[in-house]
Amino acid sequence: MKLAVVGATGLVGTEILEVLAEHNFPYSELLLVASERSVGKQIEYKGKQHTVIGLSEAVAARPEIAIFSAGGSTSLEWAPKFAEAGTFVIDNSSAWRMDPSKKLVVPEINAKEISTEDKIIANPNCSTIQMVIALEPLRQRYGIKRIVVSTYQSVTGTGKAAVDQMMAERAGETPQMVYPHKIDMNVLPHIDVFQPNGYTKEEMKMINETKKIFSDNTINVTATTVRIPTMGGHSESVNVEFKEDFDLAEVRTLLESAPGVIVQDDPANFVYPMPITAHKKDEVFVGRLRRDESQANTLNMWIVADNLRKGAATNAVQIAEYLLEKGLV
Repeated sequence: MKLAVVGATGLVGTEILEVLAEHNFPYSELLLVASERSVGKQIEYKGKQHTVIGLSEAVAARPEIAIFSAGGSTSLEWAPKFAEAGTFVIDNSSAWRMDPSKKLVVPEINAKEISTEDKIIANPNCSTIQMVIALEPLRQRYGIKRIVVSTYQSVTGTGKAAVDQMMAERAGETPQMVYPHKIDMNVLPHIDVFQPNGYTKEEMKMINETKKIFSDNTINVTATTVRIPTMGGHSESVNVEFKEDFDLAEVRTLLESAPGVIVQDDPANFVYPMPITAHKKDEVFVGRLRRDESQANTLNMWIVADNLRKGAATNAVQIAEYLLEKGLV
């Protein structure tokens, strides 16, 4: 089986390769694909040298699966060309997420919706993925009326240039500015482009994607997304109002038995999720579980995950694994 990684030289592309190796993903041939400026570059992977190829050459090779992490414009142009060649495209960009004809997949929640006809499969936004993973077992048990989420997102979510800006600022150097303000020792309540309604695109992604993944437009969602000067992962404060009342002990039990979730909730011993300990982990970490004493049927949670792993690379690889497991390729 031929497997292509499109955007192989970027932050997420590099992480995809790491996850593929850790998961021992089976393939007969690996195609590392990138933009024209990277074509011909040599990348060593699992003890073997691979030459980076361009998109046209990759389409002509007709891989069974192509994992894309090359930006929305590249996905819009090239994903259909791969699909026409019979390739399953798993796309990390926002290009296809809200397309009603495309599945938006978190394997633990809705992989069963994938069919052989779904040649382009969308990977959700990183901050959405970790939230819905933690909420799914509780949604199944209690039903969800409303979600209020505030995020604390790593600079790695913007890419290598943002990491470079922060590290240059930390070193007292003059950086190439990616953000409109300094990011080191600062907090920016601004991720992606502001929309006419006052929300940012990132906030609207969380609102709209959550409803699509849960197949439930009755859930009310509001979000504030914030960039902070960390590199290990994204953190989220989530306040969720359920349709039914809940027992806190049962909530813990449901989360502890949920696939892909690890509960870290022992405040007396200073145990709670943090991006520094979630770094390079595939799981979603949940803690600070407590009843909202100001409103009935409402829970407060703290959710942390490595945005380059479960928020992007790991989720995409798990979709590819599902395609293999179910004999769809």
